[in-house]
Amino acid sequence: MNQSPRSKGRPEALAEKVYQALKQDIFEFRLMPGDRFSENEIADRLEVSRTPVRQALFWLEREGYVDVWFRSGWQVKPFDFEYFEELYDFRTVLEREAVRRLCALPPLACAEILTELKSFWIDAPRLEDGKAVSAHDEAFHMALVAAAGNQEMARIHAELTEKIRIIRRLDFTRDDRVDATYREHAQILRAIFQQHTEEAQHILTDHIAVSKAEVRKITLHMLQQARLQPIE
Repeated sequence: MNQSPRSKGRPEALAEKVYQALKQDIFEFRLMPGDRFSENEIADRLEVSRTPVRQALFWLEREGYVDVWFRSGWQVKPFDFEYFEELYDFRTVLEREAVRRLCALPPLACAEILTELKSFWIDAPRLEDGKAVSAHDEAFHMALVAAAGNQEMARIHAELTEKIRIIRRLDFTRDDRVDATYREHAQILRAIFQQHTEEAQHILTDHIAVSKAEVRKITLHMLQQARLQPIE
């Protein structure tokens, strides 16, 4: 069961705002992997009491972004590339199965289900903003899995997507990666429409593998650059 603060019956809005602010700090490397901090430091910076800060930090701990050190504050979880490799591998398994199921559908039914994806990734003019393309990239892969018709697969895939977002979004900081995403998504869709299961799975697997390798390199570079930035 998802225990994130975005689930039904979530606590007060202030804790939610603190949670979102801290998560963005982690995603933007303003809070670096391995950094330690106290609840008081966060409360002072965000101008709130410790109560919503503590609640937000416990949410982030459950999601795997921070660790609590009792009597000595909190720590942003050190970066674990092996963990992200495992998440990417699991993601690949789910998406390959989704592609297999989509290719097994009657062609007209499959085309109807994937109409919006075809419209965006093949027919419409390309977006230039990497951040916007990143969001649509996530939506593309989630839509493929959802279209396969298994709600539990879609739920687990959505959780994986959330966990890898911290590094995956970095794949769209370069123009060549944006171009590759458009090209490969179109290739995946065309192979699905033609019911070429092995081809579609092969393109998808390579697409994810290249992205994984690129974000690893970019993340290492970003971490190095962030460490070199002067403290404000």
